[in-house]
This record gives sequence, structure tokens and C-alpha cells, in this order.
Amino acid sequence: MATMKLTDRQVGAARATPGQRLELWDTLTPGLALRVTDRGRRTWIVRYRTDDGRQPRFTLGTYPSMGLPEAREKASDATRRARDGQDPSADKKRRRAEAKAQPIKTLANLLGVYFTACEVGEYRPRGKKKRASTLAEERGLWRRHIEPELGELRLEEVTPDAIKRVLRGLVVKGRGVTSNRVRSLLRQALNFAIAENRLTLNPVARVAALGTETARERVLSDAELETVWTALKTPSSLRLPAPAGGIERPVYIGPAVATALRLLLLTLARRAEVAGMRADELDLEQASWTIPGERTKNGRPVLVPLSAPAVALLREASRLANEGHEKPSPYLFPSPRDRDRPITPAALSHAMRDIRLALQAPRFTPHDLRRTAATMMASERLSVSPFLIGRLLNHTTETGGAAAVTLQHYALHDYAVEKRRALQAWGNLLLEIVGERGRPSNIARLERAS
Repeated sequence: MATMKLTDRQVGAARATPGQRLELWDTLTPGLALRVTDRGRRTWIVRYRTDDGRQPRFTLGTYPSMGLPEAREKASDATRRARDGQDPSADKKRRRAEAKAQPIKTLANLLGVYFTACEVGEYRPRGKKKRASTLAEERGLWRRHIEPELGELRLEEVTPDAIKRVLRGLVVKGRGVTSNRVRSLLRQALNFAIAENRLTLNPVARVAALGTETARERVLSDAELETVWTALKTPSSLRLPAPAGGIERPVYIGPAVATALRLLLLTLARRAEVAGMRADELDLEQASWTIPGERTKNGRPVLVPLSAPAVALLREASRLANEGHEKPSPYLFPSPRDRDRPITPAALSHAMRDIRLALQAPRFTPHDLRRTAATMMASERLSVSPFLIGRLLNHTTETGGAAAVTLQHYALHDYAVEKRRALQAWGNLLLEIVGERGRPSNIARLERAS
């Protein structure tokens, strides 16, 4: 057993002697240790003292899916809970026992246990805990497309033919991409059933994806941007086309959702990142937004410098979120039903769909706004480098020889100055396109010679 102030380099290089196990205890975070087997498996554990004097060990996670900073944070939380009289290890065992004791007979039973296991992080299909927005989308797929047809079937009755029937029904309706998403959810849930010893084979393995997916290339023109921006400022003036034999109805989009959609254009962020924006992620005085890794697609935190137009919109969003309420919401875009929860990403998609229908425009989605902004920045109008655009989009890129853990935890402010310039230039161009800022003249004034 060795005791030291752990570093990322030491953690990555730790090796155990063949036939033995190595434990490295961290002096910076009492109770935290890295356990290394002779096969190279690295596990984070924490040892704490309970009220009755016991010193149980609690497994936090494995490296590298859990880095050193996260392990320190979770270890500190576990010891803090122990000081408060709790027993994290016993609590975890109890949750697992309760989940396993729950009878899984039907597909509905399975999905209930599956969603709970994913929510608490017990089941991680891709090695990391599912985001709340991902689980919300999966629950929507389950309720709308799977439960009505297959929910009451016993697991043994969920056959490839039964699955194909659901997928084909979606394809016939022109929803091929949705059918692929339904298949993916069923595959993961039934893999969970195998892990719970309820099945030995996954029937989805014998069902091919039926939907055709092509990469979208929709980029809005200047005229479309101006039209959409204007509609987002005054959505109440829009009317949805009348169905056959019906009448027109107004578009019901609240000012908070309309503001969030405009921020998608100005920040290049993903819809889930904007929808779930927390007040404590923002520093409007420094015009910056830090999105934590648990809310990004690739798990890396990202610093988003905010342009002046974005800051103005966020100040308005904060006002709208808290106006008339004594207690401020932790979210910039709280749900109208529960101020302690944010709006869902789907709310942005539904609003964009209604705006498109009211404008009778070709199909576009919130993600197309992100693509449009990136394309405009890469064009000769701004000439932002593809590398920098990749940083703005928080895409996983080449590390240039740096360790991935270094980029994840210590390079948050890399290219912050360049990103700020690029986003400010894009914000200015966007306001010019939508008519809220004068376009610079390219005619030079000639002074009269004396």
C-alpha cells in the first residue's frame, strides 16, 4: 500500500506486480484509493468510518471512465455522507437488492427497472451514465411507440416478428429514423434483461434496422434566417395552416422557448445543452458559459464565450424565469409545470416544427440552426478555421499529442480568446442578416484635395 498525492500521470502509469494487487492512497482526499490488479484494471475505492466504528470500502467507479477529479469529488461526497450518519456502501447494496428483487415478467416490467438502473447509474450501456435528456427521449419512445404494442407481452413473447411489426408500422408512416431509435432502445433494454439473467439471447439481434438514415445537410439561407429570427421574436403572430375542414390556430410558443431557439444560433450549442442551462453555469459579467461534462455529448466540459447579443438574451431569459416568483429557479428555462426542472429538448423541436409549418418552409430542425451557424462561420464571410469551429461545436478532435485526461480537465480555457472573437463576429453577422445591425459599407470616402 502506497500513500501519495495522486496525479493523472501516476494514475495512468500505475502497474501492479504479476500475481499481486496495488493500492495507491491519495493524501489530498482522505479515504480515496486507486486499486490496480495485475491485469491492469483500475478501480476507484473510498474507505470511510461509520457511526458504529466500521470502515467499509465503497467502489466509486473505474478508470479511465472516471477520472481523478471526479473520483475525488465522489470520495469527498461519500465521506461527507458518512459523517452525516449515512452508509453509502450499504445504501448502494440496498438499491441493488431492491432493483433485483423487483419481478421482471413483462416488457413493461423490464423497462421500468431498466430506466431506474440507467437513472442511478447502475447500468451503463456505453460505459457512462445516461444523461437525463437521453432518458427523457427514451421514455418518450417507449410510451408512444413500444408500450401500446408490446408492453404487456412476457419477455419470452417479445420475438423478432413482434419487434418487426412495430418497426414496420413506423416505416410505413414515413418514420424510418424513429423506427431505428425504437430498435436501439429495445436492443439496450433487452441486453439489460440478459444482464439480469432474465434472457439468454437478445431477439433484436435478428432484426435489421429498417429505416434509412442520411446525413442532413440543411443550411438556412440569409432570407430564411431573417424570417425565422423575426418569427421567434413574435411567435404569437404566427398561424398554423388549417387542416382539412378545420380552421387556422395560433402558434403557442412561450418567450422562454423562443429565446432558447435564438441562443442555439448564437452559441452553436446543442438543444439539450441550451434547454438544461443552469444559472450557476453562467458568468454574465465575464460573458461566459461553462457546460459541465455530464451535460455534453462527449462528456467533456466546454467553455462557451458569449457574444453581446447572447448575453442580452440570457439576461432577458433570467428575468422571464424568475419574474413573479419569490424563489429563483436554478434553470434559465424552467419547465412551466415544475420550476425545479428545465424544459425538455423536445420542447425546442416541437416549437421549431410549429414555426416551420406556420411559415410553410422546407423542413428544418434545431440542429440545422447549429449547422447553419457553423457553415456561415466557415464561409468567406468570416473565414473561421475548421479546427476552431470544431472546438466551438465541442467535437472530439485530435489531441495534438496531449493526454486526453489533460484536455478533459485542464484545457477548458484553450482557445477561449479565439472562440470569443469568432462568436462575437458571428453574432454581429447574424444581427446584420436579420436586420438588427447595419451592414458595413465597402465604399471608401474620398477627401477633397485642398
